[in-house]
Amino acid sequence: MKNKLFAISTSLFMIVVTLLSCSEAPKPASSPAIDLFNLDKTVVPGDDFDTYANGGWKKLNPLPADRSRFGSFDQLAEEAEKQVNDLVKTTAAAKNVKGSVPDKIATLFNLGMDTARIEQQGVTSLEPYLNEIDQIGTPEEVQQAIVRFHQFGLSPLFGIYGSADARNSSMVIAQLTQSGMGMPDRDYYLNDDPRSADLRAKYIAYMTTVFKLIGNDETTSAGHAQKVMALETRLAKAAMSRLERRDPNKTYNKVSTAELAKLSPDFNWNRYFAELGLGDPGSVNLNQPAFIKEISILLATVPVEEWKVYLKWTLLNESASYLSSNFEQASFDFYSKAMTGTEVMRPRWKRVLGVTSGALSEALGQLYVNAYFPQASKDRMVKLVENLRLSLGERIQGLEWMGAETKQKAMEKLAAISVKIGYPDKWRDYTELDIQEDSYVMNVMRSNKFDTEYNLGKINKPVDKLEWHMSPQTVNAYYNPTMNEIVFPAAILQPPFFFKDGDDAVNYGAIGVVIGHEMTHGFDDKGCKFDKEGNLTDWWTPEDATRFEERTKILVDQYDGFVVLDTLHADGKLSLGENIADLGGLNISYQAFQKANTQKEPIDGFTPEQRFFLAYAHVWGQNIRDKEILRRTKEDVHSLGRFRVLGPLQNLPEFYAAFDVKEGQAMFLASDKRAKIW
Repeated sequence: MKNKLFAISTSLFMIVVTLLSCSEAPKPASSPAIDLFNLDKTVVPGDDFDTYANGGWKKLNPLPADRSRFGSFDQLAEEAEKQVNDLVKTTAAAKNVKGSVPDKIATLFNLGMDTARIEQQGVTSLEPYLNEIDQIGTPEEVQQAIVRFHQFGLSPLFGIYGSADARNSSMVIAQLTQSGMGMPDRDYYLNDDPRSADLRAKYIAYMTTVFKLIGNDETTSAGHAQKVMALETRLAKAAMSRLERRDPNKTYNKVSTAELAKLSPDFNWNRYFAELGLGDPGSVNLNQPAFIKEISILLATVPVEEWKVYLKWTLLNESASYLSSNFEQASFDFYSKAMTGTEVMRPRWKRVLGVTSGALSEALGQLYVNAYFPQASKDRMVKLVENLRLSLGERIQGLEWMGAETKQKAMEKLAAISVKIGYPDKWRDYTELDIQEDSYVMNVMRSNKFDTEYNLGKINKPVDKLEWHMSPQTVNAYYNPTMNEIVFPAAILQPPFFFKDGDDAVNYGAIGVVIGHEMTHGFDDKGCKFDKEGNLTDWWTPEDATRFEERTKILVDQYDGFVVLDTLHADGKLSLGENIADLGGLNISYQAFQKANTQKEPIDGFTPEQRFFLAYAHVWGQNIRDKEILRRTKEDVHSLGRFRVLGPLQNLPEFYAAFDVKEGQAMFLASDKRAKIW
């Protein structure tokens, strides 16, 4: 099962060797929003604005041993983590009513922290499920086990969830998707490059270790690992690439259950849906039809004994982080040390807090909002959002490359974007979440089952427009294309993103750009395929669509040219949506800032315009390990943080003016080479 701490989906960037040279000097006086010690003034802004703005910060904030990357996002996330930990510790120490939400928080957290008990239990909590797998004797029983695993949030073979029908966004539909692979990207199974080959070998070694931990000898364990690798490799060959999955038209393949049965006849879909409590879902969307077809072929050709090995591996692998230290260490050694270069595990309280916050996310969110989110922050954010909406509208109306018909529909979509700030208007009910005193891992499994039932219970019902997909204590934000909404959890509305009493320059340069970024996602290469109602439909004229693609191609080429490590280049196509949103967010926020700004005099020697760009750059200030650079470049749709600074700014004439960027400097691009989109 997957750790339910919401992943902080921030971008990362390369460590720069040019650092502040005089760290022993007294810290200069500065405003709280722009800390002068974060800068490296030995660097010329037009040569490398990332190092100029963040070089000092990088030197003062070296990578902790338990991190693969560490930056401004992570600093704020750690502050939010400490705040939530204080709330959980207070709750855990209180005398709570048995079965109440505070009691569930306390029980789950305390069991996770009881390492002596976890060590004593080892893998015993899972033995009933391992024994059930041992009793499987037929392909039909393999399928029954898959259903049971899916009920507990495990993901053998494929995945199922409920979400909006992309062409009828007011209704939730069942979605089938590729899954069942232990490595995080299909290319690790298929590519012949040295890193992929090395990770395959380490993955096999990890599987071998885990099979030995449940009592198999070396030969048997190694054989089991090879069987799993062979099966997962077949899944990988049928899977879509990450780039293909970015195209919503490719992942929309709505079929009836009869058509599904015809495509994948050796899986009993009627029984599967019935046992999940869905009956006949009527229609199902196949995110990757070829993958769903392969399921049938695998079930018809893979021997039952090999399925038993694969199912055991799925159970053990997705549970390893909640078992005794030997399982947890084996999982860490592969997923963190080998994949990302992280040297040591994060402190246990942070790991357990993440699980607790994931399992009771909105329950803890209520506590968090009451303690740490003032109404004044929400009020100022509402004003910022509307200023950014006006700015984007003005930019759309002024686009010389877009025709009147498409402009009108774009304006309608912009006006229809809904905004959620801070916390939900309706909180989730955790009454039916079953938390017991038996074991940590079993409570995580029951929590996953609770979430699975909650999600699948939405299928064939209207979309709940009040629902949030991030908790208030999450440091992040998102745009949801099928709901045409932007969402800003409470935890991100703090420095360095949002300064309640800060000057306009820093707030528009940081949280303003985040707002503009999320708005622009409605008009990036993926979001632009959804209309104002959130339906996947073509609302562009052919001529405007062609001109849009021509302009985004400039951005693809720019990012393809960035060298992220040694000879490895960034992936401009994979990261295109985020790069469009970064550039758009800067343009939109800067224009809104120019209208709102009342501060005319320099602060700390910087003009308001310079402070805007410094605040933006500091959002992406970050150190990162080489292995994490490699992983993120392959897996992440976001550019590395360093290039979220350098990439968009080289396209902005306002940045050139603010820092006197001249031809011949590294960040200078000729006007006809710059990307001009939103």
